[in-house]
Amino acid sequence: MNGSFGPATTAAEVLEGVDLTGRRAIVTGGGSGIGLETARVLAAAGAEVTIAVRNTDVAGFRVEPLDLADQESVARFVRRWTGPLHILVNNAGVMATPSTRTREGWELQFATNHLGHFALAVGLHPALAAAGGARVVSVSSVGHINGDIDFDDPNFLRRPYDPWQAYSQSKTANVLFAVEAAKRWAPDRIAVNALNPGRIASTGLGRHLAAPPASFDPAGATGVTVKDIPQGAATSVLLAASPVVEGVTGRYFEDCQEAGPHQPGVRRGVAGYALDPERAARLWELSLTLIGQAGA
Repeated sequence: MNGSFGPATTAAEVLEGVDLTGRRAIVTGGGSGIGLETARVLAAAGAEVTIAVRNTDVAGFRVEPLDLADQESVARFVRRWTGPLHILVNNAGVMATPSTRTREGWELQFATNHLGHFALAVGLHPALAAAGGARVVSVSSVGHINGDIDFDDPNFLRRPYDPWQAYSQSKTANVLFAVEAAKRWAPDRIAVNALNPGRIASTGLGRHLAAPPASFDPAGATGVTVKDIPQGAATSVLLAASPVVEGVTGRYFEDCQEAGPHQPGVRRGVAGYALDPERAARLWELSLTLIGQAGA
């Protein structure tokens, strides 16, 4: 690992001198914020980048429509894709939304942040395998430390809806996806890793927010800094394309380094349950069942 990379490293600095000519990449939610910066830096290094977004009015890139909360939209995107895929950055997400359900009856954050990306990655698996040495990046959050997955009621059908519990659960799912995909897809030479981009100023992710609960307040927490967008995209870009992490898979990163275990009272690190292989396998099977029902 490059010890010179850290919280202040920018995405452009991560890929300085890296040539991605001939590589094809997809960035979900690449129309703004750290997704747009991720796409911009990958393209600047020579990659052919497709931005997958609901609002396709984005200049300067190949743009394809994708609504992660709509399984039919995901299936259409997968059907349209042809040829190999070297980089998939599952970046799009929603946070702390009001109680909302998809047409399948799924809670919106779980449906968008996890199930949509899960269906996308599984659908694109043949393209990733065809690339030889592909990478999948799952953008999670330090918010995952606030909640494991409720496997008995992931869609809040029986328990009272809480927007922050729903968000935390979906972000834990992003990490568990990386753990299980890394295991299943290792024979195809597909590396899959998750990350916390950090606390980013000036993105649209918080548009649904009232005040977060005290447990989400990073004030005074050791090592927590507010990043700008180029810094916020750095860890995504590292995992997507840097030779520094060649061969690394099934891990969780923050500040361009592999994260250590979460310590109580500090908004850093990875929760043990998010890396648990039994939970990861269980989530995979649950997700296959849910998207299979959606497509039935």
